[in-house]
Amino acid sequence: MSGSSSSERTTRSWLLAGAAVAAVTVAYTVISRRRSARFRSRVVGIIPARFASSRFPGKPLVPILGKPMIQRTWERAKLATKLDQLVVATDDKKIAACCLGFGANVIMTSEACRNGTERCTEALQKLTKKFDIVVNIQGDEPLIDPEIIDGVVMALQAAPDAVFSTAVTSLKPEDASDPNRVKCVVDNHGYAIYFSRGLIPYNKSGKVNPHFPYLLHLGIQSYDTKFLRIYPELSPTPLQVEEDLEQLKVLENGYKMKVIKVDHEAHGVDTPEDVEKMESFMRERNLS
Repeated sequence: MSGSSSSERTTRSWLLAGAAVAAVTVAYTVISRRRSARFRSRVVGIIPARFASSRFPGKPLVPILGKPMIQRTWERAKLATKLDQLVVATDDKKIAACCLGFGANVIMTSEACRNGTERCTEALQKLTKKFDIVVNIQGDEPLIDPEIIDGVVMALQAAPDAVFSTAVTSLKPEDASDPNRVKCVVDNHGYAIYFSRGLIPYNKSGKVNPHFPYLLHLGIQSYDTKFLRIYPELSPTPLQVEEDLEQLKVLENGYKMKVIKVDHEAHGVDTPEDVEKMESFMRERNLS
């Protein structure tokens, strides 16, 4: 009888212990989910825009079918669902006046900013609200897909080991030798290995392989704000300087960059000649 009581007490203890473990497990799962839901949850989109471009001065204000390019980029970016706030960061009063005219939020930044990333960093410091992710939306992508903006945000939220995320699409054969079309290679886990203005990978025949899935880098990237604050303190790196690609400074310093592949008809405006191509593309598709 006492053996039976002892056995019942032991069984009861096991059940109680099991219940306690189960309760802790459930509580931990709930907390983990809450933490996951909060991870990098506050997102701001910043469109850096400068007037003094070496290749195309005044580019943000150039009309695309009658509307300033910066306005078209703003209107597309406003359709993204993952942005809590959207601003234009510029050092030029003409660009600021144009943006305020169509209702954009504008932050004035220094002329000393060497690239869009540094302009985003300065703009972030001037914002009153706190954010976990900054999305750098290139002002010369007037047809940027808002789903791509959301995609790079979710990619960074899902990759805690990365400080940076960006997007690529398929490279057209005719763009293989164009230095304004930046190419990218990634590893098997979707992290960037390298970016180049030249064709990568480059095979020993010296010719474009029509069967290889070359990747074109799109002009959008998102950063963890903690990393973005230290980015300007990192010295320029040899590959960054040689290629004139700011994302290479991230890779050369050993940080990880998540890359998503998207289906996108890439039409960035890099030169005055691209404006006519952009307008023809929009007319063909009845895009006003």
